[in-house]
Amino acid sequence: MNKTLAAEEIMTAFGQRTGLLDDAQPPQRYLWTDAFAVCNYLELYRLSGKKRYLSTALKLIDQVHVILGQYGVNDSRTGWISGLDEDSGKQHPTRGGLRIGKKMAERKPDEPIDHDLEWDRDGQYFHYLTRWMHALNVTTRLVADDCFNLWALELAQAAYAGFSFTPPTGGKKQLYWKMSIDLSYPLVRSMGQHDPLDGLITYTQLQATAEIDKDVRSGISLDREISELSTMCTGMNWVTSDALGIGGVLTDACRLAQLMVEAQVQEADRLAALLRDAEVGLHMFAHVGHLARSARQRLAFRELGLSIGVRAMETLSQVIRQHSAAFPDSRKLSAQLSTLAKYRGLASDIEAFWLDPGHQRSPTWIDHFDINTVMLATSLAPAGYLVLP
Repeated sequence: MNKTLAAEEIMTAFGQRTGLLDDAQPPQRYLWTDAFAVCNYLELYRLSGKKRYLSTALKLIDQVHVILGQYGVNDSRTGWISGLDEDSGKQHPTRGGLRIGKKMAERKPDEPIDHDLEWDRDGQYFHYLTRWMHALNVTTRLVADDCFNLWALELAQAAYAGFSFTPPTGGKKQLYWKMSIDLSYPLVRSMGQHDPLDGLITYTQLQATAEIDKDVRSGISLDREISELSTMCTGMNWVTSDALGIGGVLTDACRLAQLMVEAQVQEADRLAALLRDAEVGLHMFAHVGHLARSARQRLAFRELGLSIGVRAMETLSQVIRQHSAAFPDSRKLSAQLSTLAKYRGLASDIEAFWLDPGHQRSPTWIDHFDINTVMLATSLAPAGYLVLP
């Protein structure tokens, strides 16, 4: 199978279905899916040189900002969620954050929480915002236009200001898991296990790009946010048996290693800890036998998050081989990756399972069709998401 061709077919169909390539279709934007989609289109552009993929990626960014940077059509409020006027909002579309893109209205401040229903309500997720920051950053790196990283920096500041809080009992800051559309009140008060880690690595990535490009226009420094996110991460355990969570840890490890080379970030201990915790999680996941279940009992996008993470191990190994001097204990890291190598077959197994037309008739595939297909394309052509150009 030609994986690149399969990814092209998936992303062409996604573009037509969601109003990117077919103007007759009303745009359907969802922040998590669209973050992966931007990286996919950029990778297809890099692989093929076809400018239509670049223009599609840039059009998708514009659509996300116009649609998810403003209140929804069913909301009594209108305009940019940042409160900026129309012209300023276009120049700074991420300054108020970005909506998730769910169709159901957010829960009102005085409305009792329904934990099952909350999954279907709109609002803002910190881990969705970090995915979008990453997509904007990759765009700046590939097209050499710092406006995208500027938007990512502004989003980073808005997200941290909105989501971070100091517990009533004191101590280090934490992050709410879900906030209201305008970032004025929390919708879910608990903290996502990996949100501080995602934030720390993503914010470091944005800052490194700004410093390399000498982006004097932004005047934005994330030093305080990075310091506080680093404190949040102190003593944290990243072990999880959840496929998507394991994949996220491996992907974060891959990005961290690249930043250690690019920006001389001193994070050898954290990188080793991420690989150690990922190994524990992979052992737990394999022991459960999740992949032996039927398609009806599996969620493709969570498994595809794992397969993307497994692909990240391959990129990480290459980075360490090519830049061993940047890693104080490269032999130890290589040994860790050698131990993890026994799980490399998971990516091919997951991809093959969900490429099967019979398995794609499962309700669990159909119910999450866009996110499943786009993340499958990412796993098939992962460099656009995993490699910092």
